Amino acid sequence: MKNLLIWYPKCSTCQNAKKWLERKQIKFQERHIVEETPSKEELEKWINQSGLEIKKFFNTSGLKYKELNLKEKLPNMSDTQKIELLSTNGMLIKRPLFINDKVVLVGFKEKQWEENINI
Repeated sequence: MKNLLIWYPKCSTCQNAKKWLERKQIKFQERHIVEETPSKEELEKWINQSGLEIKKFFNTSGLKYKELNLKEKLPNMSDTQKIELLSTNGMLIKRPLFINDKVVLVGFKEKQWEENINI
């Protein structure tokens, strides 16, 4: 798999991540998280590959997360239900996501990306 950046263009963190990749001359494909929301199968694969708990994939500061009162609901949901929910709306997913065969990074922390993306 090539490098994939899943992002939301209006998100400043996503813009910073994209600029960082371009500055480092890292080739990547970009994908709009709302127009092409990741499928259940993709999310399942990436969550397993990342080694992170599913909760880390939720955009906990997003309006949709708050609107759906997910802070209260998530603890009572199964992993399957959480992944299904994430696949219904890209705005529920923490962004940006950087994915390739070796790594799945959620959110943009420059130091973390520097350490995990082979430049």
